[in-house]
Amino acid sequence: MGRASTKENKSIYQITREELKLTREKASEMTGFMSAEHIEKIENGKINIQPDDVLTLAQCYKAPKLCNYYCSNECPIGQKYVPEVQIKDLSQIAIETLNSLNRINREKDRLLEIIEDGKVTNDEIADFVSIKKTLDKISLSVDTLQLWVDQAIADGNLDRSVFEK
Repeated sequence: MGRASTKENKSIYQITREELKLTREKASEMTGFMSAEHIEKIENGKINIQPDDVLTLAQCYKAPKLCNYYCSNECPIGQKYVPEVQIKDLSQIAIETLNSLNRINREKDRLLEIIEDGKVTNDEIADFVSIKKTLDKISLSVDTLQLWVDQAIADGNLDRSVFEK
């Protein structure tokens, strides 16, 4: 049996493993190819985790949040383009999505006025920025819903095959 870590500032990979009460040795067995030493190096930041390792750990730990975390915090491209998504209740996701959709519905006429000539002028920029922020919220709601679905599938609460049709 492995020792319990007392280290502060644990990585998300270590926190997730420990929440599942897995030793590094057991996690290594679950992956089928990563050694316990490799997992320790990932958790302690001694090596940069690779995308394939993230996918494997996310699958073994049934924690799709690891993929979003990696993309939004560790991947140089993702840091620029992928927002970090927090797992939320389905009702909260629905409320946020509907609120954003209602707001964009009110803003759509102004968006059409702005983009009609194919450019955004100085007198339009403030409205355009506001509309873009609303669209960003919708995009984040979609990403949050996707993470919720992925987690529900990982937990066995939803059938993956229904979403692959």
